[in-house]
Amino acid sequence: MSPLNDPDASLYDFSIQGLDGAPIDFEVFRGKVVLFVNTASRCGFTPQYSGLEELYNRYKEQGLVVVGAPCNQFGQQEPGTADEIREECLLLYNVTFPMTEKIAVNGAHAHPLFQWLRQECRGLFGSSVKWNFTKFLVDRQGRPLQRFSPMSSPASLENKIQELLKLP
Repeated sequence: MSPLNDPDASLYDFSIQGLDGAPIDFEVFRGKVVLFVNTASRCGFTPQYSGLEELYNRYKEQGLVVVGAPCNQFGQQEPGTADEIREECLLLYNVTFPMTEKIAVNGAHAHPLFQWLRQECRGLFGSSVKWNFTKFLVDRQGRPLQRFSPMSSPASLENKIQELLKLP
């Protein structure tokens, strides 16, 4: 059974490639709170990389992982190669949290992870992701809990993240 059709699916049933081409094993995130964000380097929300990095640095020792997923589906705002994306993230925003390969988050070619996140945490207008920097928060058991709009700053998620980090 595909994890997409499994009501008991968790984050640990999925896999994805990193921006460097190496697999990211979600098993290493077991017991952690994970924040997935579809990102873009040429978007009005791109400065959120700084806030995401701040959250990651502030809470990673307590169990937070931020995962950026570059996506070029919205306004063609992530046109670069993996090397260009890495350079932009690392040089301009000092991103140290994990970044996935460039993926689709909507449509027939959407990555299964994002199909699942969208299915489990519907947005205001349905399940599709509306723009870059949509955020999905996953609890320590690997269950998606909440979706946040691109307008939600990383700092606005801090209380919810603190709550989840206190839970076993």
